[in-house]
Amino acid sequence: MKPHLIFTILLLCVTSLLNAAENCGEKVTEVRPVFAAYTAEFGSAHLTDTYLTPLKYTGWHAGIDYSRYQSMKFSPEKWTMRLHANLGVDKTDNPARNASMWSVMLSFDWGMMRKFHPLPNLTLAAGGSTGIDVGCLYNARNGNNPASAKASWTVNLTGYAAYRLNLGRLPVTLMYHPTLPVTGVFFSPDYGELYYEIYLGNTSGLAHCAWWGNYFSLDNLVTADLHFGNTNLRVGYRGKIFSSEVNHITTNIFTHSFVIGVSGEWISVNPRKGVPPKISMIPAIY
Repeated sequence: MKPHLIFTILLLCVTSLLNAAENCGEKVTEVRPVFAAYTAEFGSAHLTDTYLTPLKYTGWHAGIDYSRYQSMKFSPEKWTMRLHANLGVDKTDNPARNASMWSVMLSFDWGMMRKFHPLPNLTLAAGGSTGIDVGCLYNARNGNNPASAKASWTVNLTGYAAYRLNLGRLPVTLMYHPTLPVTGVFFSPDYGELYYEIYLGNTSGLAHCAWWGNYFSLDNLVTADLHFGNTNLRVGYRGKIFSSEVNHITTNIFTHSFVIGVSGEWISVNPRKGVPPKISMIPAIY
C-alpha cells in the first residue's frame, strides 16, 4: 500500500475519533418550553346571594383567563406545573327585570401534577394546587348594605387529560382540566351584619373552615387547540360552579361560557449564550 494512502486513512480515523470524543463530551441541555394560553370567555351567569336578596338573578358573564404550564426542574418528564389566573364579570337581573346585580371575581392558583402516558397520544395528569379567590357581589337596590364581599384560600385537587389527533391534515389537541377545592378558609359575615359593624371592630366569626358541606366549587375547562402554526387557536367551554352556605347565608354563582383565544409553546433563549448545540425538549403537557 502506498504511504500517502496509509497516511490519509490514519488521518480520517483520527478525525473520526476526535469528533466522537467531542460529541460524547457535549452536555445535553434540558429545555422546558412554556405552554401558555390567553383566552376570553362569554356566556351566561346565574347568581343568588341571600345576604343581599332571596331572589335568583340571571344575565351574562364575561371574563379573561391566563394559563401557564411548564415541566418542573426536578423529574421534568414526570412532573409539570400550572399557573392560572381568571377575572370574571357578571351582570344579572331579577325575574321582574327591574333590578340588577353585578359580580366581579378574581381567582389565582398554582399547582403541580404527575403525568402518566397510558396510550401513545393520551396524557393524564393528577395532583394538587392552592389558590385564592376574591370578589364582590353588588346590588344597588339595597341602599343600606348593597355589597357582599367574597374571599377564600383553598387547597384543591386538579389534573388534566390531553389527547392528540388529526382532523385531516390539521393537528388538534383536546384537553379537559378540572379544579376541585377540598378544604381551606373563607370569609362570611353573620346574616344581617353590616360591614360598618365589622369596620367598628366586630370581627369575630368572619373566617370559616371550608369543606364540601358548606363550600363547594368546581371549575370545568374543556378546550381544543387547533395547531395552525407556532400559535394555536383555542376554543372550548368553561363551566364554573360555586356554592356556599354558612351563617344562614346561601350564595350560588353558576356560569357557562364559550372560550376563545390563542395558545402555544415558547422558549426563552439567553442572547449571550444562544441556543445550546445539543438540547432535549421536554414539553409541559405531553
